[in-house]
Formats: sequence, structure tokens, C-alpha cells
Amino acid sequence: MTGDAKVKSNGGAPAAAVHAIEVEHIVKKYGEFTAVNDISFHVSDGEIFGLLGPNGAGKSTLIRMMTTLIPITSGRALIAGHDVAKQADAARRMIGVIPQALTSDLDLTVEENLNIYAKLYDVPAKQRQRSIEELLGLVDLSKWRDAQTKTLSGGMRRRLEIARGLVHHPRIFFLDEPTTGLDPVSRVAVWEMLGNIKTQRQLTILITTHYMDEADRLCDRIAIVDHGKLVALDAPMALKANVPGSNVIEVQFENPPADWEQRLRGLGEVTSVQPEGAGMFRVLTGNGSRTTTQLVEMAVQAGVAVKSLSVQNTTLDDVFVHYTGRQLRDELQKAYGFVMPQRPGLQP
Repeated sequence: MTGDAKVKSNGGAPAAAVHAIEVEHIVKKYGEFTAVNDISFHVSDGEIFGLLGPNGAGKSTLIRMMTTLIPITSGRALIAGHDVAKQADAARRMIGVIPQALTSDLDLTVEENLNIYAKLYDVPAKQRQRSIEELLGLVDLSKWRDAQTKTLSGGMRRRLEIARGLVHHPRIFFLDEPTTGLDPVSRVAVWEMLGNIKTQRQLTILITTHYMDEADRLCDRIAIVDHGKLVALDAPMALKANVPGSNVIEVQFENPPADWEQRLRGLGEVTSVQPEGAGMFRVLTGNGSRTTTQLVEMAVQAGVAVKSLSVQNTTLDDVFVHYTGRQLRDELQKAYGFVMPQRPGLQP
């Protein structure tokens, strides 16, 4: 999945990298615990690349290694041809990073937050002002430039964080769970804004998320990470095409018999049946209309009432189940129990 970046020695500056990001057999260990386990992938220039998986899967640890925040145990990561372990400063000049937590200073105004961050990157004064003006317009915060950050809504603060990460004109943009905690309307607004910014700034974007719809909507390619390992990597449509069964039937029965799951598996063209409790089943099939007819007929003959039924196309949730054997939403409920609770200092 990766190729070697072609780097020439030319006054310490690398030639153009084959890819914007190269990750080669990267590993991160905390003592005996392996948070990231031999992951390799590349991200092409101009691509939006997604790391999808539950909290605790290793996504944030992976981003922290790529952005020089924590050391790599083994393997290497190249950012625009710069080895993050050997050329950390050069790599940092190429990237903008938006962490999951909101970190802007609450007592400063929107413009002051952007200005301070630009100064930290040594952006010249004239360029700094132009960049701030442009970014305030891109994230729709021009009207609130003089507002204290603590007066902003969660969605507005997230937009400020995104603008702050772009104030020095990076080539590569890392976003760690950018819409966590936002309401649905704010999430959609952030998605649209990222698409506009990517086009206008010609950015390469790497995003981590545990939201299926976010990955499906934003990403050109998706890497599914589970328990520190890369289990699948492809375009969203290709990943969904690899799942046996082109349709998903979500159906709830009233008091189905004990062998009901087995009966559902016996229906024609059914490839998978996932019980979800309270008489609810998720049925994957190669022919949604035919299986629906058979399912209803079977329920009528058995005297089992159908409480609800819907048919949809295969989703990334089905992809996650296909590659891991579990549903992502189930993993999210227990993810923090997975992250070694007896050792709170470790944060995979």
C-alpha cells in the first residue's frame, strides 16, 4: 500500500515526495501494550483520507506520531518527504493540526487567537493580516472577529480552531475527530466548510472519525483501524462493494421464537444476520425486495408480528462488521474500557 518517498540530499531539503503522507510499518508501544500495530498507508496530494474506528482503536495515537507530538516506536512517517523523526521542524512547517479538544484561549477574541498563532509560525505581519481576513471569511466568522471566544457556540469554536490551524498556509491538514460533540446542523456546516477550504487552499486532509456518515461524506479513501491494526483500506464505494449483499433490511419483530435468527439466515440470498436486541435484526441480502417478501411471508405463517421494517443500501457500518465481526456503535459504548483503565497515563 505504500511506496518509498524519493528524497534527494539538496541542502537538507527533500525533493517532491511521491505522496503527501507516507506511513511505513509504524508501531507505537507503551510498555507491553501496543497502541498502533504495524500500520502502512499513503495519502496522495489533494486527497481527503479518513481513519475510521472506535475510540481507543489507535487513530489519535497514529495522528500524534505523524504530527511529531509523540515518538514512533518503530517504522517511519514522511510528511511531504520529511521524516518526522529526523526532520521534525521541517515536517511541522508543512502541517496544520486540529486536535479533538477545543484549545483556543477563551479570554481572547477570535482575531487575537488567530493572530497569536500566526506569530508563533513567524508569519510576516502583512501576510498575517491577509491570511486572517481570508480565513475569517472562509469559516464565516468575520462578524465575530472581536467577540471573546468564550461567547461562541461549540460549532463556532470548532470553526475558529480550523481557521487557526490554517493561518500559516500548511499543505497538509490533520483533523482529529473534528465534529465530536457538535449538533447535527453544526456537523454538516463543518463538512461543507472543509470541502470549500480544501478546494480554495489546495489542501491534503487527513481526518480521524468514528462517525460513519462523516467518513462516507468527506473521504476519498478510508482506512478502518481496529485495536491498533489496519483492517481495510479503499474508497467508500469500493469498501461497501466488498461486503456480501447489496441491501440491508432492518426489521423488528414482536416476540420472535428462539430460532428466529436461524430462520432468517435460511432465506434466499441472505448473507448475514445481526441480532440487535428487542426483536430487532439487521439482515444483509443480495436482493432486498425478494428477501423482504420472503421475510414477511415467513412472519405471517409463524404468527409473528412485524413491528417495523426498512430497506437500505450497504453502509460503512456493514463494512466495519464485515472486517471486524462487530458493530462500530457497539464498540463505541465500551471503547474506554478497552483503553487500559488500570494505566490512566497511557492514551492510545
